Amino acid sequence: MVDPEFVRTMARYNAWQNASLMAAAEALGDEARKLDRGAFFRSIHGTFNHLLWADEVWLSRLTGSEKPSVGGRDSASYFEGWTHFCARRRQRDQAILDWAATVGADWLRGTLIWYSGSAGREIGKPRGFVIAHLFNHQTHHRGQIHGMLTAAGARPEDTDLFLVDEPRRPCCSGRL
Repeated sequence: MVDPEFVRTMARYNAWQNASLMAAAEALGDEARKLDRGAFFRSIHGTFNHLLWADEVWLSRLTGSEKPSVGGRDSASYFEGWTHFCARRRQRDQAILDWAATVGADWLRGTLIWYSGSAGREIGKPRGFVIAHLFNHQTHHRGQIHGMLTAAGARPEDTDLFLVDEPRRPCCSGRL
């Protein structure tokens, strides 16, 4: 199910989609990004923040990198400023790409053990399953962001996974 090429493909997809959504959100302005739109994390900005926070949590578990400075309940307000958020998002996307380049089949067959704050206990799951969760979580929340952006009149790029390695329109290339 999950092999090294899947991990690398999904890392590229993650970076592409985040760049597309950030470019679309940039056009809205700060007030529109932070407007409560009735979503679980209230706003476009809050949902972006939660997604970055969760990626950093999983990266810390998978690579030993630093954990976020806030807990899950505060994830929607992780970064207040848009410019700072975008810089951190690009940095984390590159970290995911770099990590994905190192993942091997043997490593994927192992088990990841971590303490889950949401479950309140230690959990162990197959690494391949955890990786599937990481990318599924990203896609889930980007779908929410995409819906809020399009409802606000912004136009992100297509989200189809099969387009991940296809040539991009000039307006959106090189945004990592």
